[in-house]
Amino acid sequence: MVNCCGLITVKNKPVPLKSIAVEVSVQGHVATVSSTLQYENQEKSPLEAIFVFPLPGEAAVCRFSAKIGQTEVVAEVQEKQKAREQYDDSLSSGQQAFLLEESDESPDVFKLSVGSLPPGEKASVSLDYVTELAVQADDGLRLCLPAVLNPRYQPQGSDSGSGGSALVSSVPAASVPYSLSLTARVSSPHPICRVESNCPLDPLNYLNTEKTQATVSLAAGHQFDRDVELLLYYQDTHQPTAIVEAAQTSAKPGSLMGDPVVMLSLYPEFPKDVMSTMTSLGEFLFVVDRSGSMSCSMHNGSGAQDRIGSARDTLLLLLKSLPMGCYFNIIGFGSSYESFFPKSVEYSQKTMDEALQKVKAMRADLGGTEILQPLKHIYRQPCLPDQPRQLFLFTDGEVGNTKEVLDLVNANAGSHRCFSFGIGEGASSALISGVAKQGGGHAQFITGQDRMQPKVMQSLRFALQPAVVDISVKWNVPKGVSVTPLSPPIRVLFQGQRALLYAQLTGKSSGDTEGSVTVKYSLAEQPVENQLSFSLKPTEDTGLTVHRLGARTLIRSLEMEERQGDGEKKGVKEKVVELSVQSGVSSAFTAFIAVHKVDGEAVQGPMLRRQVPTPRYMGFRRPRKRNGTKVQREYMGCRRPRKRNGTKVQRDSDCPAPASNPVKDPLLQLISLQKASGSWVLEAALAEVLGKTEEEVAKPKPAPVDQEVWATVLALVWLYGFKMEAQEEWQFLATKAVSWIQAQKAASVSECVQAGNTLLGCQVQKDTLGL
Repeated sequence: MVNCCGLITVKNKPVPLKSIAVEVSVQGHVATVSSTLQYENQEKSPLEAIFVFPLPGEAAVCRFSAKIGQTEVVAEVQEKQKAREQYDDSLSSGQQAFLLEESDESPDVFKLSVGSLPPGEKASVSLDYVTELAVQADDGLRLCLPAVLNPRYQPQGSDSGSGGSALVSSVPAASVPYSLSLTARVSSPHPICRVESNCPLDPLNYLNTEKTQATVSLAAGHQFDRDVELLLYYQDTHQPTAIVEAAQTSAKPGSLMGDPVVMLSLYPEFPKDVMSTMTSLGEFLFVVDRSGSMSCSMHNGSGAQDRIGSARDTLLLLLKSLPMGCYFNIIGFGSSYESFFPKSVEYSQKTMDEALQKVKAMRADLGGTEILQPLKHIYRQPCLPDQPRQLFLFTDGEVGNTKEVLDLVNANAGSHRCFSFGIGEGASSALISGVAKQGGGHAQFITGQDRMQPKVMQSLRFALQPAVVDISVKWNVPKGVSVTPLSPPIRVLFQGQRALLYAQLTGKSSGDTEGSVTVKYSLAEQPVENQLSFSLKPTEDTGLTVHRLGARTLIRSLEMEERQGDGEKKGVKEKVVELSVQSGVSSAFTAFIAVHKVDGEAVQGPMLRRQVPTPRYMGFRRPRKRNGTKVQREYMGCRRPRKRNGTKVQRDSDCPAPASNPVKDPLLQLISLQKASGSWVLEAALAEVLGKTEEEVAKPKPAPVDQEVWATVLALVWLYGFKMEAQEEWQFLATKAVSWIQAQKAASVSECVQAGNTLLGCQVQKDTLGL
């Protein structure tokens, strides 16, 4: 859709958007977000203002209205083409009109057209959406308000859909001429512990003594150099919950809006003995974005590493953490793609060393972000017997053909599981969350000062967990009540992860007011059952949030069915339009249209058109043309490195320069010295990490003990003694090391631990190490 990486400045062109005010209402695991955009035409002619902006990929837009003077016009949902025609007709007859539509290529980009605003006129446009909050590794619930829209890279030969043919005019954060304010009201069945953000917040204000309600605001002066992220921490986040929401009084019983809808938040409990065993099988494919944008910094703070540097460190950690006996490969992609090995290789000391040499040489030098071709290449390769294939996709996530990518992932979900990582500000949430959802994996976002490594290791832990199979969901409701599931079947469950399910409840029970849902599955050939009971009586007024999220879930499933070609014969598109109009929730096939019927004169000639600039994180340059052809590159403000006498010259760049000599992290140094088997060798480099000379390290070794066992015990004592805060990052390395020591059947291990403690000045118990 947004097919231009161009920089259209707002110099000499007044921007009609003056401010954005956002009000968020959080109820437990879901949120309603209301944005009000204030427009003013300070020019001498009527104008049309076009604003292309991001929303969370999983959001459902459910209300759109405009206020001109004292008159409010509420938009209605119509079939998209019909809405566009009505908008054009209204403008040409001199009426004011407002059109809001989802991009044809990506469900997280919207285009807002404010048409025929007379000179001196003010208009205030309001937009509401509902969204689920994602659960983070540390049990926080994440609400992201995307404020940064990076230009989406359009693959060669692709058509930019008419849905948002407006160019994105994107300017550096400092040049955005409108302000953003945000306030949030949080209510939860459980006490609210704290609220954190990547942006400065005013202090949290509790509204009751139980601490189940609070308000919080963004401190004034938001810079627009980042998406706004709120992390909410509740007590007992992992309690399963059910909300039954009353029907819309004006809707027909039996329709989705005319019946109660239930939302279940499930946290399946896995047997502990099974979860302590990690599988050592699998084919791990690490698919890494090497487009130009990956040379930008992780954040704007001092000492920031560049994105590709962070990806290199993460690959080092992943390669060291893989179990012996699995298979792996690394694929870098940009405008083209290249694999480290022609096909996946068995994990051994030799293949690990070879891969690490190539990781060190990895650069952000492959042009634009074309993700579809490498995925097609991967899916064409035959899978290895008894080695389930797992993809780890790392990208700063700015592609124009998101829906095509998601359809491909979905079509191959039976044989491939996908874990995705969105790096940096402005990564497309529709792409990152969608790939994980369609690929039965887990999505992580790495923004601001976040470290990539702990998040990636959590996903590796999920990938190595025994797979949950044969998942079934059974609804038990009283006689007279029937259940229509709105969510697609659950394909995947992870320990500690939440599954949200929506269902429509039709009919009435004569007596019983209790229902329940039973989730059954098989784990390591053991049958497991979890049950959650709920009251059929609707809870206190939640607006229609649950209905709208249920409708959104069903709409997304039907849209995918339509794109995969099953739609024509079943009238799926008509079903989506009908559901979208009935529920008032946006879809790919509908748009919101509001017309303010004024006695305006028909507009003569073209109206002034003003692009409202969208903030972007880094410097993008327009793709240059050669002989009239666009050069497909994405050096986001970074010129291609020039060569002088055959030598690459350091590029000059609008990206904040990463630290020139990043300090060597002793933890990463220690990790880089570990062997594929899990052991360490007694050598000068190890002694340096431990802060000793080689002689000081060799001297206290108990006599009967092998040097490699001694070195490995020392590395473990150092990790437990000095790096406990990063345990998530090195837990797999430590497990491998312990297994290796046990396989050596070494005598005097207790003596080794004692001598290691004395040498390093620690007090780590042998049991703590797992020995």
